[in-house]
Amino acid sequence: MTQLFWEDFVEGSVADYGPRLVTSEEIVAFAAQFDPQPMHLDAEAARATMLGGLAASGWHTCALMMRIIVDGFLGRSASMGSAGVEEVRWLKPVRPGDLLTVRATVLEKRASNRRPDRGSIKFLMEVLNQSGDVVMTLRSPLMIGRRPAGDAG
Repeated sequence: MTQLFWEDFVEGSVADYGPRLVTSEEIVAFAAQFDPQPMHLDAEAARATMLGGLAASGWHTCALMMRIIVDGFLGRSASMGSAGVEEVRWLKPVRPGDLLTVRATVLEKRASNRRPDRGSIKFLMEVLNQSGDVVMTLRSPLMIGRRPAGDAG
């Protein structure tokens, strides 16, 4: 499998990854361990919340997005991690039965001045459901290794 380097990403490019089906069982399991609030734990109790029904935790949605992008491209890139996330927005509930995809847009690229073996790429990740509704957005810079000298790609 071809490894992706900093040079392989183009500003303005957009790629889609997924899909990933979300189940009620995984929503409840994630919530029980990490976000035990009624709207994530119990369908009956969730109906009385502002979400009006069982919904994935926002943090679960972040984890699902991460899995989708690792499977889609990050796992075969020269990723060196990230210093953090600039912004996360949860726009719509993620429900059992939703089929999620991620649209990854390269917003900008910057070569490192101090470390010539890497560069930064700022991504906008949009998580969409099966209806095309954007349920979450995340902006984050990722550090990606540059192509080694002599590797034509």
